[in-house]
Amino acid sequence: MTNRLWIYDTTLRDGAQCEGLSLSLEDKLRIARQLDSLGIPFIEGGWPGANPKDVQFFWRLKEQPLTQAEVVAFCSTRRPGTTAANDEMLQAILSAGTRWVTLFGKSWDLHVIESLKTTLEENLAMIRDTIEYLRSQGRRVIYDAEHWFDGYKHNRDYAIKTLEVAADAGAEWLVLCDTNGGTLPHEVSQVVRDVLAALGTNREVPVQLGIHTHNDSGVAVANALTAVQEGVTMVQGTINGYGERCGNADLCSLIPNFQLKLGYDCIQDEQLVKLTQVSRSISEIVNLAPDDHAPFVGLSAFAHKGGIHVSAVEKNPLTYEHLEPEKIGNRRRIVISDQAGLSNVLAKARTFGMDLDRKNPACRQILEKLKDLESQGYQFEGAEASFELLMREALEQRPPWFEIKGFQVHCDKVGEDCTALATVKLSVNGTNILEAAEGNGPVSALDAALRKALVNFYPAIAHFYLTDYKVRILDSGAGTSAKTRVLVEFSNGQDRWTTVGVSGNILDASYQAVVEGLEYGLVLGDREAIVLTVSSY
Repeated sequence: MTNRLWIYDTTLRDGAQCEGLSLSLEDKLRIARQLDSLGIPFIEGGWPGANPKDVQFFWRLKEQPLTQAEVVAFCSTRRPGTTAANDEMLQAILSAGTRWVTLFGKSWDLHVIESLKTTLEENLAMIRDTIEYLRSQGRRVIYDAEHWFDGYKHNRDYAIKTLEVAADAGAEWLVLCDTNGGTLPHEVSQVVRDVLAALGTNREVPVQLGIHTHNDSGVAVANALTAVQEGVTMVQGTINGYGERCGNADLCSLIPNFQLKLGYDCIQDEQLVKLTQVSRSISEIVNLAPDDHAPFVGLSAFAHKGGIHVSAVEKNPLTYEHLEPEKIGNRRRIVISDQAGLSNVLAKARTFGMDLDRKNPACRQILEKLKDLESQGYQFEGAEASFELLMREALEQRPPWFEIKGFQVHCDKVGEDCTALATVKLSVNGTNILEAAEGNGPVSALDAALRKALVNFYPAIAHFYLTDYKVRILDSGAGTSAKTRVLVEFSNGQDRWTTVGVSGNILDASYQAVVEGLEYGLVLGDREAIVLTVSSY
């Protein structure tokens, strides 16, 4: 028995049905190359003929092929009452030029009768005719049995018959789809065992099963794991679990579970260490914020906040981690909050390149300052860049990049249009600067004015951009006089960092966060020059 498990990615087709996700042709090509670099064996590119973008996608990949992945075209069985050879839809599939085609057909008699408006016998003929036609044209076929588990529950014998027909017609994989996402792991286990027994092994070409699960019951990953343990050899899913409704099985959880915990061969170890980077890169491409709490690849997946946890992890990571984060390209993080102890501060300092001694009085000062600020509404567990600046200031190691003398923001609303003008006064190395800039809002204008004033002194600022802006009302009972906390996330294309500001004035809170965001970007760019070792007094 081989431990080889075939991973099939459907981010570009099923994942693209996620609400709020829209992919351009260039987006699809970039994602395909990310998946190829990760070592995914099968990448479902879309449905050629369904829209011009998918047609262009396959043609572009012909011009610049992927390095190792099989690109798969997706389509349905032929229409009722015709033949596969005369179905124009299938001609578009053949024109895509892929070696593999994934064909989906109906398993549930309810769908055959009410959706297709045809007979159960004709549905079997549609499955057989389409697969035989694709095989006659030199294509290898993966058969996706749509609504398989619901069909099995309502009419087991007919659902099994659809698989037998597909296998006899030449499909190499039969994929059991939990299309509505309502099946639970114990049901998956029982059904897979029954299917393997029903189809038997007395075939010229042995049947290989696949699994395709949706997350409507919150168990898509568990269902896929269960199916594989019962004998399934192909797993379909999406990066970050993107998909219609509640999403598909998340390959970012499945791959490390299969490979690191169950001993299956999915991708190469040197590719597995790219998993976190690929997850986050694809989230940037699709313009959806990464899930910081996602298993394995999330920013918080290996984060430690409680002082006891931090102390234990510092001695032996196995005490509070289920695997080494480096194996999937993630990293350990020490979170700083009002629950932090001295161990958190010392551990966090090490991540910033500072080796603090526990006896150093500055350690206690930092801890007291942290808890005092958090009592005022600051939140450093989500704004580590601000905490590093706070720490460097306490240690008198915060470079004086610039000094803000003051700012003004003016907003004009004329009809439906609203614009903002910000003026900033600052000093850089003794040189006073006064600059103004417009924006579509006060924060945008303030950010633009600061950049305009600083970019001649620090050209790297031109490459910083604001990626997220969050406002939290801290005492809602105070109405419009409430204190607000602002979190601002920046990126330079490689790193992400977040800063925080708190004030009774939302513009002042925003100003604090934006200023520290620009300052921290400069710290990152000059990291090697300012890494310091601080010994005890």
